[in-house]
Amino acid sequence: MSDELRPRLRDIFRQRPVSTERTVTTEVDEAVPFGLRVGAGYAWRLLLLAAAVGVFIWLVILLKLLVIPLMVGILITALLWPAFEWMLRTGFPRWLAVALSIIGTLAIVTGLMWLVVWQIRMELPDVQASTTEAIADFQAWLREGPLHLSADQIADYIVQAQNLLQEQGQALWSGALAVGSTLGHVVTGALLSLFILICLLADGAGIWRWTVKIFPRNARPAVDAAARNGWKTIVNYARTQLFVATIDAIGIGLGAFLLQVPLALPVAVLVFLGSFIPIVGAVATGAIAVFLALVYNGPWIALWMLVVVLGVQQLEGHILQPILMGSAVKVHPLAVVLVVAGGAMIGGIPGALFAVPLAAFVNVAAVTLSSGSWRTGAVPHGDLIWSTVPRPRQRRHR
Repeated sequence: MSDELRPRLRDIFRQRPVSTERTVTTEVDEAVPFGLRVGAGYAWRLLLLAAAVGVFIWLVILLKLLVIPLMVGILITALLWPAFEWMLRTGFPRWLAVALSIIGTLAIVTGLMWLVVWQIRMELPDVQASTTEAIADFQAWLREGPLHLSADQIADYIVQAQNLLQEQGQALWSGALAVGSTLGHVVTGALLSLFILICLLADGAGIWRWTVKIFPRNARPAVDAAARNGWKTIVNYARTQLFVATIDAIGIGLGAFLLQVPLALPVAVLVFLGSFIPIVGAVATGAIAVFLALVYNGPWIALWMLVVVLGVQQLEGHILQPILMGSAVKVHPLAVVLVVAGGAMIGGIPGALFAVPLAAFVNVAAVTLSSGSWRTGAVPHGDLIWSTVPRPRQRRHR
C-alpha cells in the first residue's frame, strides 16, 4: 500500500469544525424544535457520562480495600515528595533517600502516638473525676433547670438506658466483632499503603512509564503531560495542607494547654489530622476542642477556646500562608464543602479526605487536554477552578 492510500491517524485532541453534510434528517426531525433537539443531544450524552461515572464509583466502592491504601500511599508520597526530591538533588543515593523518608515518617507517627498515649494515661484519673463532676452538674441542671425532673425520674431514665443496652447486647457484640474485622482491615491497609509508598518513591517514574503504555500511542504525550500537571497540583496541595495542619495543631494545642483544657496534646494531633480535610476538618476538630473546654472547664474557658480556634485559623489563612507560600489560587469554600460532603456520602471519611485533591487533579488534567497546553509544555491557565499552585510573587522593577 502506498503512502497516499494509507489511512492517516488523526490527532484525537485537535479541535475540528463539526461537519453536517452527511447528517440525515426526516420530516419528524424537522418538526421537532431545534432547541429540543439540542437539549436531547446533551441529555443522552450526559446520561451516558453519568452512567460511566456511576460504574466507576461502584468499582471503587467494590475495591475499596485496595483503592483506599493506594490513595493513602499516593497522598503520603505527595507529602514526602518535596523533601525526597531535595535529598536526590543534593546527591543522596535513591535507596538512602527512600529509607530516610520512610524511617522519618514512621518515627514521627510513632512519636505522636506515644505522646498521645502518655498524656491520656497521665490525665485519665483527672478526666474521670471531671467527668463524674460534669455528670453530677448535668443531673443538677435537669432537676433545677427548665425541665424540673425529679430524682426518681432521672433514675428511671438511667434504668431504661441500661435495659436498652442489655437488650442490644447481641448487636453490640456483633459490632465488636465488626470492629475487630475492621481493625484487621486497617492493619492490612496500612501495610499495603507502606508497600505502595516504598514502590512509588523507589521507582515511581518507571511505574508511570509502564502505565502510559496502556493508552494509544498518539494519546500518550497528552496523557503524560496532563498527569504530570495534575501531580504537581497534588504535591502543592499536600504541601499547603501540611502547612495548614501544622499551624492549626500548634496554635490550637498550645491554646488548649494554656487554658488548661484536658487532653491538649491529643486535641492537637486530632486537629492536625483533621486539617487535611479542607475547611470541614478544621471546623469539626476545633468544635471538639471547644466542647471539651465547655464540659471540663466551663463556659468562659470554652468561649476563650473558641476565640483561640477562630484566631488561629484566621492567622493561618490570611497572614502566615500568603507570606510564606505566596498568594495561591483560592477555591471558594462552598465548592470545597460540597465536594467534601459528596466524597463523605460516597466513601465516608476516606472519601472526604481524597475528594478535594482528586477534584484538583481531574480539573488540571482536563484543562491541560482541552487547552492544548500539553503540546507546548506550558502551565495551563484560564479555567483552573481547583488549582492549588502558588502564583509567583510580582517583583517591583525600579
